[in-house]
This record gives sequence, C-alpha cells and structure tokens, in this order.
Amino acid sequence: MIQLDEKTYLYLLFIIPVMIVLFVLFQIWKRRTQKKFSDLTLLKRLTPERSTFKSTLKLVLLLLGITFLTLALVNPKMGTKLETVKREGLDIVFAVDVSKSMLAEDIAPNRLDKAKRLVSEIINQLASDRIGIIAYAGQAYPQLPLTTDYGAAKMFLQNMNTDMLSSQGTAIDQAVKLATNYYDDGETNRVLFIISDGEDHSEGDISQSIEEATDENIRIFTIGVGSTKGGPIPIKKNGVVESFLRDREGEVVITKMNEQTLQDIANDGNGEYINGENTEQAVAFIRDQLNRIDKTEFEAKQFAEFKDQFQWFLGAGLLFIFLDIFVLDRKTKWLKKLNLFNEKEQ
Repeated sequence: MIQLDEKTYLYLLFIIPVMIVLFVLFQIWKRRTQKKFSDLTLLKRLTPERSTFKSTLKLVLLLLGITFLTLALVNPKMGTKLETVKREGLDIVFAVDVSKSMLAEDIAPNRLDKAKRLVSEIINQLASDRIGIIAYAGQAYPQLPLTTDYGAAKMFLQNMNTDMLSSQGTAIDQAVKLATNYYDDGETNRVLFIISDGEDHSEGDISQSIEEATDENIRIFTIGVGSTKGGPIPIKKNGVVESFLRDREGEVVITKMNEQTLQDIANDGNGEYINGENTEQAVAFIRDQLNRIDKTEFEAKQFAEFKDQFQWFLGAGLLFIFLDIFVLDRKTKWLKKLNLFNEKEQ
C-alpha cells in the first residue's frame, strides 16, 4: 500500500501542460520567422550539424525531471508489511437511498447530496469502527464491504448517484435484508443507518426484515432527509432543469419525506430516528448514541512500517535534469550514422 505525505505538491504537475503548450507555440513562431528570412532547404545546408529532434528530446527529459522531482516532494511511502491488529469498535453499515425521489431539492442542495454529506460527517467522527455502504432503490446492492479504510468509504460514497441502479422505487426491506447478511460472523455490536426520505415501495414485509435484523443483534437507526412539505423531482441536462418528473396523468410528482415510516423502522429496530435537516445537530446526536454502545474487539489487517521512497524519485529526477543539460542541439555522430530520424540529406 502506498501513502502520499505531501499531496499538495502534486499541483506542480500542472506546469507540464503549460510548458508543452509554450514549446509548441515557440516552434511555430520559430518556423514562421525562419521562413521570412531564408529558405528552409538553404538553412539546413548552412547548419548541417543542427539536429531537428534534439529540442523535443530535451523538453521530454526536462518534463520527466520535473515529474520525478515533484513526486520526490510528495514523498510516497510504501507499506512493507501487512499485520493483523486488534481494535475495539462497532460494525456500522450505511444504507443510502439512491432512488429518483432523492433528487428533490426541498432540502439544499438536494436530498442525495445531503445524505452523502451526513454520512461523510458521521465517518469523520469515527475512530476504529468498521464501516460498510449499501445503495438501494428498487433493489439493494453492496457498495463497500466492512472496512476501516475511511478514505475508500468516502470515495465510494461520493460516486453514488440515482443512475447507478436500474431498478427504481424505494424498497427499504431489501436494504435491511442485505444488511442482515453484511456483517461478519463474529460477536460484534452492529449498527445499521438507513438514510432516506422515507418513501417506501416495498413489496415484502418490512416488519419481518426488521425482526430478522434485530435477531442478529443489529440496531437500526434512520436518518430523514427532505421536508414534509415536499418538492418536485427535477429532470436536468448539463446541470440545467429542463422539466419535472410527471405521473401517468401528466401531473408533476411531489415527493414528501415520510417521517412516520422512518420513526416506525427505528422504533422496531431498537434504534432512533434522526431528522437530518441540521447536519451539525444530527451528527452530534449520532456521535452520542454510538458512544453509548459497547465496543467489541475485532481483528483488522493493515499495512505497517511505511518507508520513505522519495530518494528513488529524487535520483531519477536529477538524472533526467542532468541529461537535459548535457544533451546538445547538434547532431550526435553515432546517431547521425544510424540515421534513425531520417536527418541525412537525401
């Protein structure tokens, strides 16, 4: 596994495309200027030792030098050993509603973005707990298995959208069923967060799914996103609202948050319902609730003994800079004999 110490220095790599553009513009200007003062064929006869490709080679060497020196500043570190460590924490699964109703903008910026922000802020409050992510609409699908890699969890979370699942609707019972089989077989304390607007189009018996979950020692918390007043579901193209979702009669669909459904699920699941409108208050309440739950010990594998690798990139960068300095614009004799770049006069 690789870690990057100073990621900020990666912005220096933007110098590379700028230098390439400037080089191309300079070559165009130079060629046009030469045409004004002399014929190109005559110019080649006057400067027979001048290479036509060395300038490009020098640029490539310089860019490689800059790239490797930048990576040296970033200081990549490589984990050299995978070890098993014991931790105390909870197994937490987030089931995020990605149905079309989550696009409603009755809560800024929209329900889905609000849900992702809530989950991200909750993750920021965790220390050694394992987390997993489920996406659900008409069906539920696993997105991330239980892990202590919070960075990966946030990456998966941000990539979630309402187009990722083909089956539409909101089947909360499917999310609960999947979560029941999501945890390890160990005796860990388990928590399931359902983040949704509460609309439920389940065909199955959600009460039975909740009962099976509680039998597996899973506490179910629900977080409501949206407003009871509701709002339309926008249909956008390139970020611009073109119309709103309509029903079969042509009427604009108004989706409303169903707090009662979420409260019932939380009550039956031995958990709590949290209104997610105020992110700070919701996260603080959840943090307090999680702190009250006893932590259990589990094993987790992680990379250890990370060692600096900057010296390899520094050496390569200095080598390319050194080569760039000593590569001259005139032709190299042995390369001239090989005529690799067809530079000999015909």
